[in-house]
Amino acid sequence: MLWQYVPIAIMLVLSMGLAALIVALGHLVGPSRPTHRKMIPYESGMVPIGPGMRRQPIRFYRIAMLFLLFDIEVVFLLPWAVVSRKLGLFGFIEALIFIAILLVGYLYAWKGGALEWE
Repeated sequence: MLWQYVPIAIMLVLSMGLAALIVALGHLVGPSRPTHRKMIPYESGMVPIGPGMRRQPIRFYRIAMLFLLFDIEVVFLLPWAVVSRKLGLFGFIEALIFIAILLVGYLYAWKGGALEWE
């Protein structure tokens, strides 16, 4: 039964090997003329001030997580939309339940102030 996955494993190994080969060839053959000006950190044309690692407020991470959560929602809704006619009423009710659960999460985040930007 595992023999069915051998072509996928071969394709995975070959694609990873090809990617590593392309990156290695780029470093070996590609032009490299490092200068002092090229090696300094670049941030919007400004000379960096202070340490590169600073503590960030948690709201940035919370917004990013909410974005990922509701972005993944679309990934689950798209296949449902493609086969919605075949699923019939049962599929429609299941999709409504899924959307209702996501709506509860959205309202919870909204009332908790997670979407407020100062």
